Amino acid sequence: MYLPVQGHSTYCYTGGKAFNPAQPTVVFIHGVLNDHSVWILQSRYLAHHGWNVLAVDLPGHCRSAGEAPETVEAAADFIAALLDAAGVQTAALVGHSWGSLIALEAAARLQDRISHLALVGCAYPMKVSPALLESAQNEPEKALRMINVFSRSTLSAPPSALGPGTWVYGSSLALGRRVLRSNPQVNVFHRGFLACDRYANGLEAMAQVRCPVLLLLGHQDQMTPPKAAQGLAQAAKAAGVAVQTVLLPVGHHQMTEAPEATLFALRDFLRG
Repeated sequence: MYLPVQGHSTYCYTGGKAFNPAQPTVVFIHGVLNDHSVWILQSRYLAHHGWNVLAVDLPGHCRSAGEAPETVEAAADFIAALLDAAGVQTAALVGHSWGSLIALEAAARLQDRISHLALVGCAYPMKVSPALLESAQNEPEKALRMINVFSRSTLSAPPSALGPGTWVYGSSLALGRRVLRSNPQVNVFHRGFLACDRYANGLEAMAQVRCPVLLLLGHQDQMTPPKAAQGLAQAAKAAGVAVQTVLLPVGHHQMTEAPEATLFALRDFLRG
């Protein structure tokens, strides 16, 4: 489905179901050098079990036009505009990695318009090493290979992820290359990492959240290790927000390394 958002055509995968105003809505937000497809199992399941799904390509990524966000705050403004464009008053937000910071900032700004906030592979601060920032800018292929080593705990996905025999490392490289080449005007790899590195409003944002929070983390995650999310959990508790932490025995790509466990954690959280 395409929606006009902030004056540009925006693509949202709906899980193969038409939008139904009578149903609750969940928005899926991808991370750096990803697109809507990383949520394929989780979004399709929810779309066939009573939810409207908007798995978005962020602006300047793949099927979505517009300027690629330079900051988490700009991307959060886009999410607010997306809900307005879709005519959605209340929604759940699910974000992975960079997308988790965008979801957090959007939930802080939209407050009662957000029913649930699920942060997958999240950390705050989400600092990126200078070497990786430099490689993302000047040697993106090298950086792409680096992050696909750091972020994975296995090279072979479960059959329920992308199909039997899928080579996770190779498919992730292919996706990253496709996303990077989808925008010849901007290096979305470096821009996304820079947005993560510079985001400084995480604890203040969590203090403004008004909905239940799920931290869905990977025990073997080297990109956003679980301990780096403790500050957010403490900030949520201090604000009186119900927060749940689920640890999965995988790396940074929970959606393909533990697709069913990720789905079930999201499903159960959204039911609550």
